Amino acid sequence: MNAFASAGSHVGRDIVVLTHGFMAHRLLLNRLSRRLRRAGWQTRVWGYESLRTSVTQHAERFADLLTELSANEKIDHIHLVTHSMGCIIGRMALSLTPQPKLGRFVMLTPPNRGSFVATKTVGMFGRLFPPVAELTTTPDSLVNKLADPTGVDVGIIAAAKDALVDLDSTRLGTPHEHITLPCLHSAVLFRKDAADLVDAFLKTGRFK
Repeated sequence: MNAFASAGSHVGRDIVVLTHGFMAHRLLLNRLSRRLRRAGWQTRVWGYESLRTSVTQHAERFADLLTELSANEKIDHIHLVTHSMGCIIGRMALSLTPQPKLGRFVMLTPPNRGSFVATKTVGMFGRLFPPVAELTTTPDSLVNKLADPTGVDVGIIAAAKDALVDLDSTRLGTPHEHITLPCLHSAVLFRKDAADLVDAFLKTGRFK
């Protein structure tokens, strides 16, 4: 458990940074962002062009954003709420640049051990779209060589009907909270119960 966990969350001076996944857009996060704002959080939605750019390059830009927010004296803690490939970007960003104001990290349907769809399609699309090759389930893919996050409370919300990521692939090797909702991969972004779970975890480090 990190130092933040024992101190608790000061919602008004904390900010939640949200980011999306592969072949998605920041607009998909608007409903979840609004629900978190109604719960008292400041939010920042970060978007990126996901198709032709490596996860590493996205992670470098994401780390720069977190560093910029850390310099803001009006912000006490920075929490991450990421979806799908955005979870891997967040993990890599934290490995590149330690964040002293890091709070908690919620991953929504993360391909933490890769996506079986990426594995099946890498032969056709891997050269055109680098993230496809980086997110395969093979042991030597980028996602499987990436160290698990440490020193941060992590909560994972998986989707029981996920057609992109196996439930086992959503898990990490380090301690974390894990819960599964009866929905599809991206439907988790629009569910009120998912937003309530995110809010609860950011405040307490637990889903229940």
